[in-house]
Amino acid sequence: MSAERQQLVEELKALLEQDVTAVKDQVEHIKTQFYRAETADEVADVETEDVENVAGNQTDELEEQFKALLAEYKAKRAELAAKMAAEQNANYERKLKLLDEMKSLAESETDAVMSALPRMRELQAEWKNIGAVPVEKVQEVRKAYQQYQEQFYDMVKINIELRDLDFKKNLEMKTLLCEAAERLQNNENIVEANRALQQLHEEWAEIGPVARELREELWNRFKEASTVINKKHQAYFDELHAKEQENLNRKQAIVDQLREINAPVVNNEPLSAKKWDELTEKIQALQNEWRTIGFAPKKYNQSIYEEYRAECDRFFHAKTAHFKEVRDVFNDNLKRKRALVEKAQLLAGEAKSGEEVQWNESADQVRALQAEWKTVGPVARKFSDDLWKQFTTACDEFFNAKREAQQAERASREERRNNAKAQFSKRIENLNDTQKLYRMRDNLQQEIKTAENNILFFTTKSKGANKLVDNMQRKIDELKAQLAEVKEKIKAAEEEDA
Repeated sequence: MSAERQQLVEELKALLEQDVTAVKDQVEHIKTQFYRAETADEVADVETEDVENVAGNQTDELEEQFKALLAEYKAKRAELAAKMAAEQNANYERKLKLLDEMKSLAESETDAVMSALPRMRELQAEWKNIGAVPVEKVQEVRKAYQQYQEQFYDMVKINIELRDLDFKKNLEMKTLLCEAAERLQNNENIVEANRALQQLHEEWAEIGPVARELREELWNRFKEASTVINKKHQAYFDELHAKEQENLNRKQAIVDQLREINAPVVNNEPLSAKKWDELTEKIQALQNEWRTIGFAPKKYNQSIYEEYRAECDRFFHAKTAHFKEVRDVFNDNLKRKRALVEKAQLLAGEAKSGEEVQWNESADQVRALQAEWKTVGPVARKFSDDLWKQFTTACDEFFNAKREAQQAERASREERRNNAKAQFSKRIENLNDTQKLYRMRDNLQQEIKTAENNILFFTTKSKGANKLVDNMQRKIDELKAQLAEVKEKIKAAEEEDA
């Protein structure tokens, strides 16, 4: 669209090199096309905006250049209009002077009319060479001019042949005008035909009278041809006005639909991203339809456009504000999730480093991070998958390291128990002194009792308490296993003694 607007600017520049009085319709057409193209550019900008790149409407350089050219055009027209007005006023004053002299000649004595005829012809020639007068004075001077001419020729007593010659010449000229008016009936461009007809009427008024017996007949012919054109012109504008009214009705219907679409926006109803997209598609469809509709009646055309523009702006401004807010929330969520990823990666790194880790405490921290992650809202789609992958990878690495460490610890512990058990078994294997076995049994029972009492004093609130409790319980289990083995040895010894 920007290329189209640039082309329109160049076309307007070219028109300013011509006679500005002859290019009004072209300038108006370019002006309409330019602002239509400008409206399309705004909508396209808003449609390609994403969550992080939304910008309001701004007047661009092309519009400033275009406005400057329009201002130049208006200045030239104003200058020409002022000049034309001055010329028309000057022409009016000149024609008044001629009318005064024509009146004097028309009211002169009969015997002086013959000598006044050359001067009357000079005045007629001079009259024809004088340009237009102000439109509000046209009828006045035309009527006076016709009156004094007819009065002069009606009163003049000159040579019949000379008078007939003038009448014949005027008849030929007015007959040509009648024929020209009749040909205009075939012109399909009724506006152009009407403009040409007005020019013919001006020429008719400038031509002198014809023979009295032909005046009415000739005028009726000219008037009938004019009536046909006038009726067509009126019908054309009636049809044009009807079409403009239809266009107004269609535009009003679009404005009403825009208001309906804007209702949830005006009422500040929460809208999902999908709903915003749906409403945007509806707005754009109505904008496309608007561009296909022609002008409304002049007195409503600007106001209905302003209503339309206001509703479109209301929607897109609200959409911009909404997604700016969404972007801010997304950015805040992004910071929070990145912080959670860093904490999870730190715990995973400690777990994989081989350093001593408080596994239960660290596992609780990882689970807390996972729970907090669920409470954090969404982030922009371009970050979402990557962040989730980083977070879950760190959590998996931690729990994998924990599982491996626990497996290694269990294997080591099992090996140590087995070794200790083997040593204990070997120790009592050759022990046949029953009294020593009794003492060993009593010592083991006392150790178990002491350990079970001590384990009650530990609390999980202290750092590392869980690990100590686990170790103490394993120690108790080992002592009980040794006690069971001693009891078996005692039983065997007692049976041998019996």
